[in-house]
Amino acid sequence: MKKYKIVIVTGLSGSGKSTAIKALEDAGFFCVDNLPVVLLPSFLEIRERRAVDTSRLALVMDLREKDFLSSFSTVLEELRGQGYRFEIIFLEASEQELIRRYSQTRRHHPLNGGQGLLAGIRAERRQLEGLRKVSDRVIDTSRYNVHELKVVVSQYALKEAHGGSFETNVISFGFKYGIPLEADLVIDVRFLPNPHFVSGLRELDGTSSQVQEYVKKWGETLDFLERFLNLLDFLIPLYQKEGKSYLTLGIGCTGGRHRSVTIALAVFDYLEKRLENVHLTHRDIELG
Repeated sequence: MKKYKIVIVTGLSGSGKSTAIKALEDAGFFCVDNLPVVLLPSFLEIRERRAVDTSRLALVMDLREKDFLSSFSTVLEELRGQGYRFEIIFLEASEQELIRRYSQTRRHHPLNGGQGLLAGIRAERRQLEGLRKVSDRVIDTSRYNVHELKVVVSQYALKEAHGGSFETNVISFGFKYGIPLEADLVIDVRFLPNPHFVSGLRELDGTSSQVQEYVKKWGETLDFLERFLNLLDFLIPLYQKEGKSYLTLGIGCTGGRHRSVTIALAVFDYLEKRLENVHLTHRDIELG
């Protein structure tokens, strides 16, 4: 059995696959963009014959290749039978964001077909739905700029370099900007007293000591935190036992600026003392 794992980056056109593969290349992966899937067995055979290290290999494969969908599953199953291991990372984004990106770059969508950009985006999403369902990791890049997406992918590469240790991501967000699609667990903290309506706190955010003191001074906040952290203590070992490699916690309030940031910080501080690979993101702190 081959001991290395090959990363395949796929997903919607315009979702950031080029950015992701560049981040993996910077992290030390040997990367190939738009390799025809039918050539993958020959490509791997040549690398092995020449004794080239294939332990950190990443490939971008998508609908730019005409026969991608018809060949992908068959080729991967044959290679898995030979002992190869694959991790499929699927990138996607909202229709509105994809339209914005295409408008900026003026690129042609591969499935436009004279029906317009939106029709092409929807057709591609339908065609890739089956692949999305079997992917190991789905990343919604709608709210990531280029630099933020590189950080997300680099964190993944760092995890791979350290033997795939369990990764926990804590994300604060605002419900009015949408729930993070990558979240495995979502907790709504809009029941907590809101600093937005307190004079002197509205212009601050949850990273400030004043806002944190206000949110945490209420009995319901302390009671909630104790119960929620106990729940995480119960759940995380079960996720690890089940073989899950990462867990993403979404903590939301109305605007993602005060309560969710405060609670996310408390959760992050708690988990960082108990787990090795914990990350914190305040998605909407500048918007709320």
